[in-house]
Order: sequence, then C-alpha cells, then structure tokens
Amino acid sequence: MKKDLHPKYNPVVFVDMTTGARFVSRSTKTSDKKEVIDGVEHYLISIGITSDSHPFFTGKATFVDTEGRIDKFQKRFGAPVRRAVKPKA
Repeated sequence: MKKDLHPKYNPVVFVDMTTGARFVSRSTKTSDKKEVIDGVEHYLISIGITSDSHPFFTGKATFVDTEGRIDKFQKRFGAPVRRAVKPKA
C-alpha cells in the first residue's frame, strides 16, 4: 500500500450559524478554531444551512405560487384548441 495516500480524518463540530445547532462528526475538513468535547479536541466549522434550519426539514417552506403552473403556461403559449368531435382518420 502507498504511504500517506488518504487525507487525514479529523473529529469536527459543525455549527449552524442561524440556529446554533451543533453536529459532532468526523471530516477531512479543518479550521483554525477548536473546541474540546468529552476530552477530544474537535475542529469547529460554521455552516450556513443544516437540517436544523433548512425549510424542507423544518416544514416552514414559504413557496407561494400566485398563479398555477397551468395558468402560466396557457398565458404564455395560449390555451389549447379543443375540438368538439374527434376527427376521422
């Protein structure tokens, strides 16, 4: 096996910047900030969005569609022409 082939795997703490939630894990990512948890030194990494603050996971999605997709399509391309009877082939 080749020596020093794989990157170093470190204990880290990912911190959600908006909610302050902490996720203890391991990663190849490092930072200048460190924190000791249960006697183990972890790198401290700040993240903008996690499962604690993402609208999909929190159930607070605020997507508002004022017009339906079909209405937008018909407005853009016109309503389809409807035939009263099926044409004979």
